[in-house]
Amino acid sequence: MSSSAEPAAHLSRGELDRLVDATPPSGKKRSLGLIALVATLGSLLFGYDTGVISGALPYMYLPTDAHGLALTTAEEGWVGALLALGAALGASVGGKLSDMYGRRHNISLLALVFFVGAIGCTLSPNIWVLYIFRVILGFAVGGASVTVPVFLGETAPKRIRGTLVAVDQMMIVFGQFVAFSMNAALTRMHGGPHVESGGEVIAWTNSVANQVASGALMVDGGNGLTWRYMLVIASLPAIALWIGIRLMPESSRWYIANHRIPEAIGALKRIRDEGKDGSVAEEIDEMLENQRQEASQEKWRLSQIWGTRWTRRLLIIGIILGIADQLTGINTAMYYTPKILSAAGLPLDDAITLNVISGGVSFIGSATGLWLVHRFARRHVGIYQETSIAISLGLLAAVFYFLIEPFQDADGDIVGAASWAPYVVLLIVSVFVFAKQSGTVTWVLVAEIFPSKIRGTSMGLAVGALWVANAFVAWVFPIIMKSLGGSLTYLIFALINVGSLIFYIKFVPETKYHSLEELERRFEKEYS
Repeated sequence: MSSSAEPAAHLSRGELDRLVDATPPSGKKRSLGLIALVATLGSLLFGYDTGVISGALPYMYLPTDAHGLALTTAEEGWVGALLALGAALGASVGGKLSDMYGRRHNISLLALVFFVGAIGCTLSPNIWVLYIFRVILGFAVGGASVTVPVFLGETAPKRIRGTLVAVDQMMIVFGQFVAFSMNAALTRMHGGPHVESGGEVIAWTNSVANQVASGALMVDGGNGLTWRYMLVIASLPAIALWIGIRLMPESSRWYIANHRIPEAIGALKRIRDEGKDGSVAEEIDEMLENQRQEASQEKWRLSQIWGTRWTRRLLIIGIILGIADQLTGINTAMYYTPKILSAAGLPLDDAITLNVISGGVSFIGSATGLWLVHRFARRHVGIYQETSIAISLGLLAAVFYFLIEPFQDADGDIVGAASWAPYVVLLIVSVFVFAKQSGTVTWVLVAEIFPSKIRGTSMGLAVGALWVANAFVAWVFPIIMKSLGGSLTYLIFALINVGSLIFYIKFVPETKYHSLEELERRFEKEYS
């Protein structure tokens, strides 16, 4: 019966009970905690690989004689942007591979891609090879962003499903914190970015860079290998993920979706405690019923979604939510905080070290966000987020305008500014990061506003728009920071977030207090 095209149609509850009794576990018992720990290594890698670049980039600016990559401002933006574009591809392809071959299989494959990407970036001899491996690494990041939450959601029992999926999101932020911490430790071990000339160690500044570029200063060494040490660390959790996930059971729901009932029973018996989690037979029966219902539901093509007024409006709202999530400017902090602090007058080694503070605040913010989303309406959390971000970025623009930019010399170095000004920048950046992470409801909203018949296509477009916006911000930020300065750059982001605040107030629907079916009926009535 398990090979039938409709496995549940001819399987009575009595037959299912007998099949459950006759089917042994498919391997050793695995605790849910262990499964979550192993699977979320993929999310930790997601966070590490997006966060580590903030400490690596300043060393990449060093000339090749100092073991750097002689990075330029325009090239710096592409280092971040290409990872995001790779993630957009990985998110779209990763979901399909996960459906075809299994969640565990896909995570195992992604672990290999993470490893290859990390080693390739570490050994890159020039910026063009680095670009290629950043795309590869981005593919793994995007694949993990769609596969790991699905694996956890399908594996966990109802009583802790929401908690495990929330932990997955926190592991991404924790991975960024780990990256910032490793960056700080390596910077303290090897010193901030510097060059050596005639045996003299010279800290890397804009004026030194201009002297090297003009040939006025000849370099015979430096510590440009430090960025390679930062990047290679990511290979260790990739190895642990590849080994660990192979010891875990496949998602029983994926087995059910592929009409493999005995395998589903065997996998579920490895992870269920009959006393706490209820009957395995009951859960398998529920999966089969859900599978029947999903098979009978209509799935709309994009042309149908766009051609129907109320679904078109929902699609537009979802896409704008994805874009607005990145136009908050959060990745200017995740990728470029050392650059921001350096622009405010801190030495680069101190800037890289102090980035740990914003990473820790980000992690605390993500934990706070779990409580806020549980306690308050979705729209209210989003409105709090956008209001706090707009104020934070407005203050950051003011600090740059009044306390930092008047003291910049022709090379862009800070001379004579108040010694406490960079710490005010760090404080405001930390408030900004806390507001963003504690107020993030984008993923919740895009998971709830779309009815089932358009959910797959619409979520794919919304998440794709999010990653493209991520790439745009990562690419453009170093360029506008250099050409416009910190005050105008952050004023632009502040005004964008004022626009996002208006969007939340006027157009984003509330989804917390209704079932998905009730929301579908309501949206069809209101938006038609």
